[in-house]
Amino acid sequence: MSQKRQRINSLWGFVALIAIALIPLFIFRQLGIGEPEIKAFAEQLGIWAPIGFFFLRFTSVVIPALPGTAYSILAGSLLGFWPALAVVCLSDFLSCSLSFWLASRFGRSLVRKLVGDLFMERVNGFSRKHLERNIFLMTAFLMSGFFDFVAYGVGLAKTPWRKFLPALVLSIALSTPPIVALGAGIFTAGKIVLILGLIGFFGLALITGWVRRQSASSDV
Repeated sequence: MSQKRQRINSLWGFVALIAIALIPLFIFRQLGIGEPEIKAFAEQLGIWAPIGFFFLRFTSVVIPALPGTAYSILAGSLLGFWPALAVVCLSDFLSCSLSFWLASRFGRSLVRKLVGDLFMERVNGFSRKHLERNIFLMTAFLMSGFFDFVAYGVGLAKTPWRKFLPALVLSIALSTPPIVALGAGIFTAGKIVLILGLIGFFGLALITGWVRRQSASSDV
């Protein structure tokens, strides 16, 4: 696949994710649901709201076939920026750590059962890239939309935990706030938060496109 085609695919992927965030907003506005109603609904859920989003996000990372970005956006809308940020960061840290440990401890047979045959080759591709040699490269790959596959891949490559941990923490700190801010800004009409979220989200889309090009070039 040419680099031009890959850039187009990355752009369409970014547009599709923005649409995922905007469609609920359009529906809510058509139903007359605004910020007060959203906050009231979240308060009615109580502690079950953050627990639910934690579980959904956690599961979507351990089983990559499930969508995860939408949960982070919705968490930002229902919980608010800071609570949602805490929930998503904790969920991502624990789930990626679990994926890494399962891969390094039990190997490909278990990982194949979790990700399925369809995505196993992608995991194998990341395991062959020797990302442990460059912590900044590993961080960039973890910041992309393939971070769940990357966690499994570097685990299969027997990457030392001391190298994986700083890359994971840095990637979460840099990539999670824009996604959560996108949800918080859209549903609460926070223009500044929304703009920052869109800029950061676009940056993540560019990183994902770069990772895809790096993966394609190294597999040739």
